[in-house]
Amino acid sequence: MANLLSEQQKMMIAVAAFEAKGDLVGLKTAINEALDGEITINEVKEILSQLYAYTGFPRSLNGLSVLQMVLEKRRTKNIKDKEGKEASHLKSGYDALMKGTRVQTKLLGGKPFSYSFAPEIDYYLKAHLFGDIFARDILTYADREIITLSALASIEGTEPQLKAHITGAKNMGVSDEELHEIPTILAAKVGKMEAYRTKKAIAEVYGEKFCEDKSVESIIFPIGKPNTAYAKYFIGKSYLAPLLKEGLPMSNVTFEPSCRNNWHIHHKSIQILICVGGEGWYQEWGKPAQKLCAGNVVSIPVEVKHWHGATSDSWFQHIAIAVSDEGASNEWLEPVTDEKYNKLK
Repeated sequence: MANLLSEQQKMMIAVAAFEAKGDLVGLKTAINEALDGEITINEVKEILSQLYAYTGFPRSLNGLSVLQMVLEKRRTKNIKDKEGKEASHLKSGYDALMKGTRVQTKLLGGKPFSYSFAPEIDYYLKAHLFGDIFARDILTYADREIITLSALASIEGTEPQLKAHITGAKNMGVSDEELHEIPTILAAKVGKMEAYRTKKAIAEVYGEKFCEDKSVESIIFPIGKPNTAYAKYFIGKSYLAPLLKEGLPMSNVTFEPSCRNNWHIHHKSIQILICVGGEGWYQEWGKPAQKLCAGNVVSIPVEVKHWHGATSDSWFQHIAIAVSDEGASNEWLEPVTDEKYNKLK
């Protein structure tokens, strides 16, 4: 049986991610779920305290304030949360620099590390982060790395650190299966972009095939304006940018993550889709859905019932070209339900 994340670790991921995002409403929900799920008060404190080293004091302190408010509200409802164990006392003469150097070396796979460009930072990393904080045995090293990479995945521009901590998590005992499950948990509990960043970083660390950049930054054609005229035929937000003012009808359609159009049929018209950014789905009635990346081209025959849109963790952009006969029309049909859409892999 695959070694997958525990329910407690899944809740820790959500707490760490919302703290890093600065989303205090989401954090409040995540903390309540964590406490309901048998995570102790001291474990939540430890998560929020450790993260100051990665997300800064303001977000860490905001997170702790949210925890205080949540606990006060739960006490008024006579909910008795487990305080949990305190960190063990360190032995007399404990050498934080020596211990932290050993922990950091293990995290890096046995490779010594010295940040000589800024020796003060090198000392803080070794003595304080990996010496003082990691010495607190409220959380395991594996849990601390899961928390760290979940937080980093929720901050734009930290890809080098995210990849380093994916490797660090492996070295601290997090299994390959557990690491690959983290994007799924982030997508379900936090957000699609956080899941995307993690999935991409994991693929790069493991040398796995990955569809090119699926973020909005990957979109190279004009996004255009919100597709309000056809919004009733879409689930999620889409954008439309006509590319030619006359002649062959040609438009660029951009889908936000999870956005897709309803099942529909083009009468007396062939449609050609040229995928130019992100990752999406195309499906014909009675056939399995096929995943699309930039460079793929789809020719949709006349009278074929179909739908297309973005994957759950990606923006998607395609150019739609219509080759029509006189009297051509579109017939819009039922939506692609969440139940069926969420089963696509």
